[in-house]
Amino acid sequence: QVQLVESGGGLVQAGGSLRLSCAASGSTSSIYAMGWYRQAPGKQRELAARVSSGNTTYYADSVKGRFTISRDNAKNTVYLQMNSLKPEDTDVYYCHARKISYPTLDYWGQGTQVTVSS
Repeated sequence: QVQLVESGGGLVQAGGSLRLSCAASGSTSSIYAMGWYRQAPGKQRELAARVSSGNTTYYADSVKGRFTISRDNAKNTVYLQMNSLKPEDTDVYYCHARKISYPTLDYWGQGTQVTVSS
């Protein structure tokens, strides 16, 4: 199995920056993609950013131009650099990893709180 350990969340003022890190350990050889989801109370969990094995990236429109996802394959670590943070970015952010298998396997971190004050 895969274990995901997140770090970097916290409290920041609007316009500030944070960098989230997620380190994967365990059986990581077949991980196809890693990404960051976020979820506010009463809201659906949504994909903020994802990077696939070929370094193809995806960004939600709400974060495009402000967030940057990157992946260090040697360290099995994914990062989310968050700049120009807005109060609406306040969410619990969950690291996610996907294995292409049968069935597809998904792994989740415990979540890290990001709070952006106005």
